[in-house]
Amino acid sequence: MIYLMLFLLLFVLYLFSPAWAEQKEDSKLEEIVVTATRTETPVESAPGSVSVVSKEKIELKSPKSIDQALNDLPGVFVRRGKGLMDTLSSITLRGVPEQKRTLILMDGIVLNNPYSGNIKIGGNFSEDLERVEVVRGPFSSLYGGYAMGGVVNFITKMPEKREFTLKTGYGSSWSRGEAMDDLRRIYMSYGDKLWNKLSIFLSYGWQGTDGYPTDLNVQTTKPTAGITGYETTTTREGRTAYIIGDKGDNRWWEDGITIKAQYKFINDTKVIFSFSRNRYEYNYDEPHTYLRNASGNPVWSYGTVRENSFLPGGGGRIQNTYALGFETSIYKELKMKLNLSYVDTEKDWYVTTSSGATRFGCGTNPTTCGYVSNTPAEAYMADLQFTLPIFGNQILTFGGSFRRGYANTKEEYLRDWRDENSTTTLKYESRGKDRTYAIFVQDEIMLLNNLTAYIGFRQDWWKTYDGYVVDLKTDGTPKAGYPKYYSSNSASSFSPKFALVYKPFEITTMRGSIGKAFRPPTVYDLYRTWTSSTGTTYAANTFLEPEKSVSWDLGIEQKLWKDAKFSLTYFENYFKDLIYRKTVTTNYREFVNVGKAESRGIEFEIEQKFSDWLKIFSNFTYTDSEIKENDTNPQSVGCRLTNLPMWMANGGFEFKYKGLSGFIIGRYVGKRFNNDTNSDYVNNVYGSYDPYFVVDGRIAYDITKFAKLSFSVDNIFDRKYYSYYRAPGRSWFTELTLKF
Repeated sequence: MIYLMLFLLLFVLYLFSPAWAEQKEDSKLEEIVVTATRTETPVESAPGSVSVVSKEKIELKSPKSIDQALNDLPGVFVRRGKGLMDTLSSITLRGVPEQKRTLILMDGIVLNNPYSGNIKIGGNFSEDLERVEVVRGPFSSLYGGYAMGGVVNFITKMPEKREFTLKTGYGSSWSRGEAMDDLRRIYMSYGDKLWNKLSIFLSYGWQGTDGYPTDLNVQTTKPTAGITGYETTTTREGRTAYIIGDKGDNRWWEDGITIKAQYKFINDTKVIFSFSRNRYEYNYDEPHTYLRNASGNPVWSYGTVRENSFLPGGGGRIQNTYALGFETSIYKELKMKLNLSYVDTEKDWYVTTSSGATRFGCGTNPTTCGYVSNTPAEAYMADLQFTLPIFGNQILTFGGSFRRGYANTKEEYLRDWRDENSTTTLKYESRGKDRTYAIFVQDEIMLLNNLTAYIGFRQDWWKTYDGYVVDLKTDGTPKAGYPKYYSSNSASSFSPKFALVYKPFEITTMRGSIGKAFRPPTVYDLYRTWTSSTGTTYAANTFLEPEKSVSWDLGIEQKLWKDAKFSLTYFENYFKDLIYRKTVTTNYREFVNVGKAESRGIEFEIEQKFSDWLKIFSNFTYTDSEIKENDTNPQSVGCRLTNLPMWMANGGFEFKYKGLSGFIIGRYVGKRFNNDTNSDYVNNVYGSYDPYFVVDGRIAYDITKFAKLSFSVDNIFDRKYYSYYRAPGRSWFTELTLKF
């Protein structure tokens, strides 16, 4: 640590030498960010490390999912293990693990669901986006819970003129069955500005794929004598295992509709309404067994292994989002913003097969066939913000917010596991509510012409209530100890932050900040109590406290010669009250606040632009993490945090010359662990999280002023690796875009 800080100090002194100080930068339009301060602020003056993915960059990359627009940024880890079909995809920032600790917004609307704090972004299309703002570091002082690692804000379009877009494309794997086969895609949008006051935007997108075999059937029980066709492998912990088949091609489709309208009454007063409906569904075609008996016939079961182990079941989600925003100037320079939103997760389901499931359906007993789990949820949110310049050198931002969440999980037996609507009797149910009130204040103070301080805090009052759980036997009667009715619980969190932005020279920006953040327990943490078939109870805990973190960072951004710059940031995070499962007795495990952990690292980025047609860039992120305390599993102390790569790096070039444009980008992600004891050390086996380096590329050509044809290849070098599932191999995609 001492050597690192010494290196940074010497490096900064070198940058401040007269040779550097004499550099001048051509005047250009400043890039503006809103998320870092809740007000429009130049990126160079933002109180934190910020990346803005512009509309031009999004159009250049043309990502199939909105999270892929971020997968080449420093300090950002986009987890997507099997292409579009990955319902466990996530975005995490700056050494803070798990999606529930990074806040995800869409036009300021919180997408983290009240059930688990995670996000599911299927059905959102990158063509709807105007830009994406990523701010790293603790931002609970402005946004409350979940913003421990930072905030990602997807900002959608609002047209300034009439425009019509139609896109259609097709692609597949380079070698059939190695990546997403038969990927079809269509997108259309219409935008207009009427009477110079009313702006409208309408869009619809659909994409689907026949998939590929992502899920292998791996068993630790060896096939009995006389059975052939299996492959010997290991588990990710190194135990001997056997690949006996796969669960079929993992198919997927999704669609989304967006309606957005804005009306300007006068220059400073406008109202914005938006609605979106996003759907996705996944399923599997016929499974494959690799096993054969002595007669050469397929084998679907042996010993304790049953045919249902080949049958994964499908799933899907339907979500509706409503939002209303109002902005105005109340008196002179006092500005007000009011945002109201309602996120309705109409359906969020998946099917689990049981021992009686076969390829052809089920037997007469539905309790042995399978069940469907569905978790509808809803979240209401109101956010009121005021901005007022004061004393000639300060901008005061203050306001309050309210959020109410509800989630209800039901598991119901199925007559036929292939039909999620063939429900019979209730198997399990849990539900609960939470609500949060908050006030926030931030003062932006220009101490000197080149020195700005940001001082802010937020106070959140959180409450959980109406908790209920029932776990039923197969005859429909409650298991021992059920139903459970939980009493309410409440807590509060104070989240301060202090930041300095210093520009000693026109071409140099230095930043430093320290802040506190938190994550409240979710409905899953608080109420998802259930009892397994072996009699073990996995208990929630209504008395959980919010997880907390304190983080600080120090960074510099330096412009070099013309159109060249680099940035370097050092950060540290300290976590406490992390939530873990504790083994209370042999048959009883409960969520408790016991964990402490730390992470620290470096983010480095450098880029060079050559005129307006070529950009070369490179970045890397190093994160050293360690579990410091975990009474539930002392063996994990000293181990790395889960799902957090130590090394990430990106590099490549982007070009746009006359009618030709494209990119080639390489991405490296280091080894990750899924177990807190880091015992899953084996690579290149099903279930492992391998280090990988992949290269993607795309080229596009403007056929006419209104038409563009593109061709892209993902995983150009056909890198084979696992991200739990078998990751996609090399694939291609071609697309035609018409814009009027």
